[in-house]
Amino acid sequence: MPAAEQLITDNLEIWTSAVQMKSASGRGKSNKLDIYGIKKLRELILELAMRGSLVPQDPNDEPASELLKKIAAEKAQLVKDGKIKKPRELPALEDEDRAFDLPDGWEWVRFGEIARHNAGKTLDKRRNTGEPRDYLTTSNLYWGRFDLTEVRQMLIKEDELEKCTARQGDLLICEGGEAGRAAVWAEPGEICFQNHIHRARFYGDLNPYYAYRYFELLSASGEIEKYRKGVGISNMSGKALATIPFVLPPLAEQARIVAKVDELMALCDQLEQQQEASITAHQALVQTLLDALTTASERDGFTAAWARIADHFDTLFTTEWSIDQLKQTILQLAVMGKLVPQDPNDEPACELLKKIAAEKAQLVKDGKIKKQKALPEIRDDEEPFELPDGWVWTRLGDLFALVTDGDHQAPPKVDAGVPFLVIGNLNTGRVDLRNSRFVPSEYFESLDWVRKPAKGDLLYTVTGSYGIPIEIDVDKAFCVQRHVAILKSVTSSPEEYVSRALKSPYAFAYSTDIATGIAQKTVPLTGLRKMPIPVPPKSEREAIVAKIDALTALCDTLKTRFDTAQTTQSYLADAMAEQADV
Repeated sequence: MPAAEQLITDNLEIWTSAVQMKSASGRGKSNKLDIYGIKKLRELILELAMRGSLVPQDPNDEPASELLKKIAAEKAQLVKDGKIKKPRELPALEDEDRAFDLPDGWEWVRFGEIARHNAGKTLDKRRNTGEPRDYLTTSNLYWGRFDLTEVRQMLIKEDELEKCTARQGDLLICEGGEAGRAAVWAEPGEICFQNHIHRARFYGDLNPYYAYRYFELLSASGEIEKYRKGVGISNMSGKALATIPFVLPPLAEQARIVAKVDELMALCDQLEQQQEASITAHQALVQTLLDALTTASERDGFTAAWARIADHFDTLFTTEWSIDQLKQTILQLAVMGKLVPQDPNDEPACELLKKIAAEKAQLVKDGKIKKQKALPEIRDDEEPFELPDGWVWTRLGDLFALVTDGDHQAPPKVDAGVPFLVIGNLNTGRVDLRNSRFVPSEYFESLDWVRKPAKGDLLYTVTGSYGIPIEIDVDKAFCVQRHVAILKSVTSSPEEYVSRALKSPYAFAYSTDIATGIAQKTVPLTGLRKMPIPVPPKSEREAIVAKIDALTALCDTLKTRFDTAQTTQSYLADAMAEQADV
């Protein structure tokens, strides 16, 4: 077995064990995984292939230099026959263009030397004439394949077809979008293509599937970025495409390379599917066992459910996703009264509500807030689960002096003054005064008391990345934008407990249910104030906060260990790739 292929097959455990979470925005985290090791393995296969290290060379193969002579003769004949214009001279290859040494019989060339290429037809409904014809856009063109479920039509004249029609064996390359994304048109029929796609038609019977794999490597290695322009949506001009340095093996070896790459990529597909199936099964098991904790109606059922988890803890909580699910379950158990034991001698929660009501009445008397309309009683159908003795359901608005938001008027801006925080300063769950905007101190002083967040109050994001509670732990004065709710505390407000309750799956689901909007969801304050909150007795409330914090710290420790292990696995995958004799 060749050394390169042995490097791949002898280290499958390393390739499949390096897993990373794909990035996700907002409070909810994606559970999609990026199997980093297999991704790195694919890149290694392509790298080995294009350096001549994946399949053995055959000294009897006609060298690429002879192929280039044939290509030159073919181009000359096409020019003579008037089928193409005389190609422009491309810049000579410099030493820095030759990224690595090639085997005997291989050549470095520029892409424009071995293919004639051009972009397709521009869609212009006001000016286009001719017959309606199917055409491809970049949305139909994926890596290595085409999606033809939605093919559009445009008017194209007969004399325009030669320039904008792909036939079997042409390589189509995205000019826009993800510039460089490519696939070989393998259908027996022809199809037109738009101006954001380049068609490459190769001279000298060059293998289009080899060229496709070469573009895959350019993308995987990041080399393609040298030929792209633009940020976000990039583009690659025909001129840039023509100058790409291209590795040209003998024709016979191109075919062997394509066959071996296809074989090894199929192996990667199988490994990836097996790994994804294993991850999916693991996630389903974790979710089922954790759900059993929250759905157990009796103490014996809860104890049995926890015993099943405890017996297999080390094998269940081995991924970032599973640890995050454990955190969420801890919070859900807390608000359901299942996290710490009850004490029948504890002061019932109804006493807390009386104290808060008295403090709010005093604020009204002092003129700090207006008398509020009483929130509606909580109906039985609004209570998603039963509470232990001593607990009560109450509305969120009844636990604070007022639930309001920032000033609805755009505040004046200054270079220095009182910090003005937006969701970006809060979406980590903490108050971050760095990189904040500022408003004049006179503007801040003009705000009502309830719109001046202070230490001991809570904030809650209500737009975009909604559902994030933030305990204010800074003494410095600041104000917030209207997309942030201010839960203004009184002395008895249980803000520490409420901040943790608002992180629970129950509370987030409530906010999601009442959120309005399509592109950007917003939690209305009227609905937020009415959120039913389960409130425990005094001592249990304190015990719940302490237990959540302790268990969360344990989860964070587990996650750090997992992150360290995954980083090590990724380093191993990188190291294995570097071991290749390239």
